[in-house]
Amino acid sequence: MARRLQDLKREAALPFDLLYRRLAIVAGLFAMAGCVPAGRQPLPPAAVPITVQTTTPVRSPPTPANAQPQPSAALLNAVQALGAGFDGQVGISVRDIDEGWVVAWEGDTPRPQQSVSKLWVAIGVMNAVDRKRLSLTDRVTVTRADLTVFHQPIRALVGKGGYATTIDGLLHGAMTRSDNTANDVLLWRVGGPAAINRMLGDKGIVGVRFGPGERQLQARTAGLEWRPEWAGGWGFLQARAAMTYDARDKALRRYLEAPIDGASANGVTLGLSLLAQGRLLSARSTAALLTLMRSSKTGPLRLKSGLRPGWTLAHKTGTGQDLGSLSTGYNDVGLLVAPDGHRYALAVMIASTRQRIPVRMRLMGDVTRAVIASSEG
Repeated sequence: MARRLQDLKREAALPFDLLYRRLAIVAGLFAMAGCVPAGRQPLPPAAVPITVQTTTPVRSPPTPANAQPQPSAALLNAVQALGAGFDGQVGISVRDIDEGWVVAWEGDTPRPQQSVSKLWVAIGVMNAVDRKRLSLTDRVTVTRADLTVFHQPIRALVGKGGYATTIDGLLHGAMTRSDNTANDVLLWRVGGPAAINRMLGDKGIVGVRFGPGERQLQARTAGLEWRPEWAGGWGFLQARAAMTYDARDKALRRYLEAPIDGASANGVTLGLSLLAQGRLLSARSTAALLTLMRSSKTGPLRLKSGLRPGWTLAHKTGTGQDLGSLSTGYNDVGLLVAPDGHRYALAVMIASTRQRIPVRMRLMGDVTRAVIASSEG
């Protein structure tokens, strides 16, 4: 934790080599031909993992006959430069919700979601509300047996008799503070992981798989099987600390090769696009969920760091486990809205990297900056 705080403090004073890399990326915004970061050899065209897709948008501005809207060359070059220039496994997806095109860097590769998956639970909850199976005012008592691991601010409120709250209160905790316990309680209220995966299929959100829930996910990522007596997290942390480095490394690599909560960046932006278009929930539930996402307290220096005046972002972050200098599942996804109402779905999903936190956050902010520069250029 101390190291992360130091990283955040240093963001405003990045060393010269990082500043140099940022300059190389900014240059990509203005290039009209293919570009790569300084010091790297150009990849042959077949090996460049950048893709462009066009689809028929739900709402589109008038265009000439037989013409489909296309992303700008500047945005294509910027996304390519950002993806190629980052030292780690990253997927980037930019989807223009109103025009229908997608620009992606390795956008179809499944990557760990971690707390990004709270978005799908929230959609599942609001879907149940729309269907009158739940009410946001329904009372819920969270007990100590419900506690999970890692970030769970609600833990301080759960006494011997539990903590009385509502579905709405849990939803606020899960989406604005990324509370793992609040999310898990909601998950089982709507039927568990199987119900969320069915919903994803029914709603046409392809490229996204929901995992086994917070406790099983984190335990398996570390090479353990969850035990009920670990509720609250301390038992899990002690068991993980007792493992050898090699055992944890093997488990973490297995998770990264086939993440049980895997989603592609393109799959996530598809889900965000469908949400923004009102194709997942009622208008009231859509507005309520997006309001929560705009109120998120997590990741202020990730995608949000690239915002300009008048632009807004409704987003959800995710952060996975670390082992030594290796960080996993460092993500931010969201809906970016221009002052004129034009909408974009963004996803930056870092499966694994040894880059420090300011470098990861800068990458995410640079994606936002690239979209805004392309829109305003």
